[in-house]
Amino acid sequence: IYGDFKLKKILMLSLGMACGMTAQAALDDYLPAAKFKPHMDSLKTAYVGLGMTDRLAHGNAELVTPYGIAYGKVGVFTNGEDMGVQAGFRYPYHLTGTDQNGYYIGAFLGHTENAKVDNEQIQRLGAGVDLSYVMLNAQRISTLSVGLKFSERLTGRYGTEVPADPELQFAYTLSFGVF
Repeated sequence: IYGDFKLKKILMLSLGMACGMTAQAALDDYLPAAKFKPHMDSLKTAYVGLGMTDRLAHGNAELVTPYGIAYGKVGVFTNGEDMGVQAGFRYPYHLTGTDQNGYYIGAFLGHTENAKVDNEQIQRLGAGVDLSYVMLNAQRISTLSVGLKFSERLTGRYGTEVPADPELQFAYTLSFGVF
């Protein structure tokens, strides 16, 4: 009885490895298209600039990859003195004409709001999705986006509650190519 059990374990392990290698080989079929790959020579890799995301006035850095644009924002909320940070990625959904201008879909996470709870300013963490129109060439990236953000629920010491309702997020950034 022990020999059959050992044989079954070896057979299951072998079958699992064979299935795993087959699934790995076809993984490229499911990845999104690298739409920037043919244009990477004409674009800069890194862009640095300024922007406004809802009440977050920020500096931002953007990295162009063959699959889209990764970005990070660091700034100060205009309704307080607290800092906020966001990071995200935008994938080119539909390009419209010259350069790499077009509509991009993306996702972001980080500080979404500076809320007041029990007379204290608290940065709310959250995440969301957005639709952007991006104007991209070697000199600059200009982005106008509207998104749907989901922030954490906050409850104060005295029962004050800030609900976790979804909200719209508007953003504009202007960045210039560095290298």
